[in-house]
Amino acid sequence: MHTPLIDLRQIRKAYGGDDSPLVEVLRGIDLSIHAGEFVAIVGASGSGKSTLMNILGCLDRPTSGEYLFAGENVAHLDSDELAWLRREAFGFVFQGYHLIPSGSAQENVEMPAIYAGTPAAERHARAHALLQRLGLGTRTGNRPHQLSGGQQQRVSIARALMNGGHIILADEPTGALDSHSGAEVMTLLDELADQGHVVILITHDREVAQRAKRIIEIRDGLIISDSDEHACAPPAANPGALQAVDLRQRLSNGSNQTGAWKGELVDAVQAAWRVMWINRFRTALTLLGIVIGVASVVVMLAVGEGSKRQVMAQMGAFGSNIIYLSGSAPNPRTPEGIITLDDVAELSTLPQVERIMPVNGSTAGVRFGNADHSSYVGGNDTNFPQIFNWPVIQGSYFTQADEDSAAAVAVIGTKVRDKLLKDVADPIGQYILIENVPFQILGVLAEKGASSGDSDSDNRIAVPYSAASTRLFGSRNPQYVVIAAKDARKVKDAEQAIEQAMLRRHHGKKDFELTNNAAMIQAEARTQGTLSLMLGAIAAISLLVGGIGVMNIMLMTVRERTREIGIRMATGARQRDILRQFLTEALMLSVVGGIAGIGMALLVGGVLLLSGVAIAFQGLAVIGAFACALVTGVIFGFMPARKAARLDPVTALTSE
Repeated sequence: MHTPLIDLRQIRKAYGGDDSPLVEVLRGIDLSIHAGEFVAIVGASGSGKSTLMNILGCLDRPTSGEYLFAGENVAHLDSDELAWLRREAFGFVFQGYHLIPSGSAQENVEMPAIYAGTPAAERHARAHALLQRLGLGTRTGNRPHQLSGGQQQRVSIARALMNGGHIILADEPTGALDSHSGAEVMTLLDELADQGHVVILITHDREVAQRAKRIIEIRDGLIISDSDEHACAPPAANPGALQAVDLRQRLSNGSNQTGAWKGELVDAVQAAWRVMWINRFRTALTLLGIVIGVASVVVMLAVGEGSKRQVMAQMGAFGSNIIYLSGSAPNPRTPEGIITLDDVAELSTLPQVERIMPVNGSTAGVRFGNADHSSYVGGNDTNFPQIFNWPVIQGSYFTQADEDSAAAVAVIGTKVRDKLLKDVADPIGQYILIENVPFQILGVLAEKGASSGDSDSDNRIAVPYSAASTRLFGSRNPQYVVIAAKDARKVKDAEQAIEQAMLRRHHGKKDFELTNNAAMIQAEARTQGTLSLMLGAIAAISLLVGGIGVMNIMLMTVRERTREIGIRMATGARQRDILRQFLTEALMLSVVGGIAGIGMALLVGGVLLLSGVAIAFQGLAVIGAFACALVTGVIFGFMPARKAARLDPVTALTSE
């Protein structure tokens, strides 16, 4: 005896319970269907025939009883194996057509083959051939709303046949059609039955049911008549009919196939793009959060980096190899140590020292004509331009001869020039009074800017050390000493050598202090880095808001497209396929938003740059912001995608 393809034993289905009344829709169905049969299940509305069809097509599970498909108990199959059955064994033809509105006729027909992993070329050719065979060869690119009811039903039949359609489940296939279109559909079903397909027709129209070879009537959840009720053997063998043993073998071999992930991914991307374009206004509003988030992160980090580089450049201009030596008190009860010119002379012989310069200076009053100003006046030697990397842009610096003769000459900073001699075309040769002592201007220093805080290096006057000591301050000992280390990478080594030499000279007493620009620069860099991170963190909040927007739109999308999810499941989509579909859409939103955000950031950055704001874009920051947008989209899109994947196929198909 041949094993039936479908064998139902005491199938019952009930809904409700707990807080709602229990309604039993099927009350013990026994039914066997063999390969090659054309069966019509007839019954009035509410008789349970649609519920029976959902159980037959593995869209729903019975409350009790056994459903054997090709000898295998369906209750023992997991969700992926049930999806394989819907994809490979069944083909659904619904009264409402159940086509995906955003897809063309060709794309709707190809859907089961995508989930089956059929190569693209083979898939396209088969879908086109099926549509051609059903008289829709010129309508392959049309969407459902561009087709008549009869044409849409033929598309759904082509989709049912895409993977072979060994068992066609037609639920009221003519119910929404006019008589002519209905007759065409029934003729197609007749042809499919003659070719060996199992056709199970669900209808309330007895005239339509007469086209079947076997008519089963159902009422109140029970089979009350079966035109082939004594049939213990299968119908006459049909060469085209697929036998139970074949399907059982294919089920065991193919249910674990993963499909062609590339084809599924391409389909997911295309579907995602269509949905975004169809709802472009809503998509634009959703993208706004991601765009602003990405742009904010990129711009904020660029502004922070630009500010850091600007400060670092200003500080670096004073020399990262500079060490400052000054006197200090070992403890509060002892006087401050004194650095002498003899100390300077000995330190100049150290191999770690490239240049050394004593500085004797203080803030002093400066006058030119009727203008008064307060400026730092420093007595320096001729090493000043080289040690501080500070050239003269007008005139010249004083010479060693000026130093030896204690000449009353000065080189002024740009701020001093602007404050005292702004109305003088050429300050060179002019005389200024420093603490009422006349000094002749020899040159103007290049603009340096502020190194830190409120200190302004351009508010400075450089005079010979000898002149400062004898004419202004009355002391030969330097206020501090500036030392240039030979190697900027070994400033610490130079400091240690200087410290050892000073301890020897001061008899082990550490009444001096060493500081260097490198430490100041590193501290400033850390401060600026912290500021940049803070700005980036504040901007990242915008990304979080954008992610919430993605989750909101995806939840709305799942609700709006619940029926589409049911259609995809009915054509063989697994839970992971649905999860991939909606995660892809969330990712697409994030990708588009991220690219737009980077574009906006570059535009805003250009405007800021033209406005004189220090800004420096970093590739790592741009990539990081884009990656954060993608991660945000995946994280916030996962929950809606998982919700979609866990929908019940029957509930999804019947949703409004």
